[in-house]
Amino acid sequence: MRAVMIALGAALIAEFSWIIYVFGAFLVLTGIKMAVKREEAIHPERNPVVRAFKRLMPVTSDYRGDRFFVVERGLRHATPLFVVLLLVEVSDLIFAVDSIPAIFAVTTDPFIVYTSNVFAILGLRSLYFALAGVMDKFHYLKIGLGVVLAFVGVKMLLAHSPYKLDTLLSLGVVVGILAVSVVASLLRPKTTGPFEGPGGPGSLGA
Repeated sequence: MRAVMIALGAALIAEFSWIIYVFGAFLVLTGIKMAVKREEAIHPERNPVVRAFKRLMPVTSDYRGDRFFVVERGLRHATPLFVVLLLVEVSDLIFAVDSIPAIFAVTTDPFIVYTSNVFAILGLRSLYFALAGVMDKFHYLKIGLGVVLAFVGVKMLLAHSPYKLDTLLSLGVVVGILAVSVVASLLRPKTTGPFEGPGGPGSLGA
């Protein structure tokens, strides 16, 4: 799916140079949304992908080992394990919608864009599991990533102007933004609300 998107993006940029402004504006809007949007409770059953899939195929109420599909009463059912896989892949595609234009801000070589995505998928998923337990300590990182996306979007908007930003300068700005967000998170730890933590309703529910 990423290969198709990369090939399409490269073809669009080669054919229509102005498309880079569309990519840039999209990244700016995505970055602003990521920086200002608050965390919300996740309800998988309300996910539009899950709801659409359930209209196409019935889903069993529980897991059936490592099986994706089972046949019950002569009718093929998907298991929740397949639904999880579907959500993971769709989420990966959604993330690619902003990550691929961001890479085109650095290079338009399809080979470099594709291989960088491959290494990102191989490395960042492992890094996620390694850092999942301490991510709450870096609560400003989400804002920092939003600022990075917006900055890359601005870089793309200035690509054909006298104010074009140098790649090394851009890299330094990105590293600086991420470093500031991490340091700020450590200097100002996230505080829990009056109804969270030990003694709050969350502990009673547990």
